[in-house]
Amino acid sequence: MGFHQKATIFVRDVHLLVQDLQRSLSFYQDVIGFKTLSSSASQAVLTADGVTPLLKIEQPENPLPRKQNRTGLYHFALLLPDRSDLARVLLHLLQSGYPLQGASDHLVSEALYLADPDGNGIEIYSDRPSETWKWQNGQVIMATEPLNGEDLLAATGGVKWAGLPEGTVMGHIHLQVADLDKAERFYCEGLGFELVNSLYGQSARFVSSSGYHHHIGLNTWHSKGAPAPEKNSAGLKSYSVVLPDENSRDETVQRLQQMGEWVIEQNGLLLTKDPSGNVIHLLV
Repeated sequence: MGFHQKATIFVRDVHLLVQDLQRSLSFYQDVIGFKTLSSSASQAVLTADGVTPLLKIEQPENPLPRKQNRTGLYHFALLLPDRSDLARVLLHLLQSGYPLQGASDHLVSEALYLADPDGNGIEIYSDRPSETWKWQNGQVIMATEPLNGEDLLAATGGVKWAGLPEGTVMGHIHLQVADLDKAERFYCEGLGFELVNSLYGQSARFVSSSGYHHHIGLNTWHSKGAPAPEKNSAGLKSYSVVLPDENSRDETVQRLQQMGEWVIEQNGLLLTKDPSGNVIHLLV
């Protein structure tokens, strides 16, 4: 979990718009295993440890369904502390009957994929030890191979699923963007991430800090040249990037402004927006 702490640039929390708050709240509590940190008539803040916000869900006025061929969220990814935690999640999902969209071995990690009731993508994963990751010419080697479900299920240790474990963090976010070159420039030259994988063909790139396999994924599989979604559409409203300290944030803001990117201070928060319209809170 050292890749999601101070001195590293990482994603901390995600803010989603949904069509029906109560429907989504039931899903995120009963299927995913979040606890509710706070709630109101229009939104809820969700946590794994009872203290740290990981996900905010909000029902806007006159909500619209999510449209696939737009920029925005591909999936957010919950990183579990241990492989046994992932095994218990898999068993829980199989017993619940909630449909999985995929289950993959990425060499650096093992992952389960599903979507919430609005079609917002979710990955739940556990990392393999970083010393086993393979790098070639500065790029981490990742793949999408079938997950060995039987082998994973054997790792439950006979312990039943009891929701998300306390050590769960927002491991990464994967975004749909309109232009990969512009996105890479924004995230690398602007925010300070490093390109660590461009081996998934011409349509995806992955960036990270401190040698992680990726903190942010970028793809144009459904969104090349696409516009941003409507403001009241189900999907990504914003997400947070944590920078090491105030100096780092000041330098990041200066770089973004010199690049001509949108940066504002709003209600005490520093906000920026990537070239595809994805809104980011810059935190320290």
